[in-house]
Amino acid sequence: MTSAIRAETRRAERRRRVERRRRRAVATITATLSACVMIVAGALLASSATGSGSEPQATGTGAAQTHELVVPDPTSSPTPEPTADASEKDDAEPFCSHEVTAAIDSGESEAVVTAAGGGAAFRDAVVSGDADACIALDHPAWNWVVVNKHRPIAPENFAPEVTSPATFSPIGAHLAPEAAAALDEMTLAAQNAGVGDIGLESGYRSYEAQIEAYDAQVLARGTRDGADETSARPGFSEHQLGLAADLVACEAGVCGSMYEFGDSPQGQWVAENASTYGWIVRYTGTETGTTGYEAEPWHMRFVGVELATAYVDGGYETFEDFWGLEAAPDYE
Repeated sequence: MTSAIRAETRRAERRRRVERRRRRAVATITATLSACVMIVAGALLASSATGSGSEPQATGTGAAQTHELVVPDPTSSPTPEPTADASEKDDAEPFCSHEVTAAIDSGESEAVVTAAGGGAAFRDAVVSGDADACIALDHPAWNWVVVNKHRPIAPENFAPEVTSPATFSPIGAHLAPEAAAALDEMTLAAQNAGVGDIGLESGYRSYEAQIEAYDAQVLARGTRDGADETSARPGFSEHQLGLAADLVACEAGVCGSMYEFGDSPQGQWVAENASTYGWIVRYTGTETGTTGYEAEPWHMRFVGVELATAYVDGGYETFEDFWGLEAAPDYE
């Protein structure tokens, strides 16, 4: 990760922390005012109940009294008597701990997830909002970024570092370095398992290359609506992240069509084993109403071993559901 990206991430973290402190201060003032009102009301009732020793006087009788409310300094730190639950919460270590922030500074996605306690713990913290101060799902430099028809890549011209994997590619496709290494490990494992060779049909695409890919689908299907079912519009494609791989089954250096991959021995093996190497099948076709895409068993998305394991173990079908996000079947 570049120093500019790290600086941007730290600035975002500071903004979130300031906002959280502001909300806590407002909440403290509100709670203190409510407590003061209750104390005053109790004092009035007590004074009316004593005095003559008779029954409490009705509201409005007797001499009027005035009470001055003291508004606390918003920078003060009141220490109310803790309950058992509050004590446990105060003792709990915040998600954005020193270990997590140090991992963020390293720029290694898998290190951040591991520091958070693993894929399931990381996912739960993001969904609950506990990770808001230091984690965002829209930054394209992280493996957990979500890109769909409601969530475009920002900036539009984002271009990751890419490299050529050892896995055979008919067109010489590239991937982000971590994704390339994971693909090589997976394709080698498939060979060793005796299921055959796997090729990389398509990997990283620049914004300009995605324009060509999308226009080709519009031409082939006749309409933009038809193209939208199988191809992302420019700026909305996971391929621009360098974290998406379209795979094909190969034999003796000759590869088939990616549309045949799902039914091939290689495709079936990948569907069962991809998470071991940090990959998920992004579009299974069972949740088209959520993703907006038809089944694409050839389209793999790299998220890292920890998150891929949590994804499969949790029985999720879409990355949107995994993060608790809204469905994105159409462009807004």
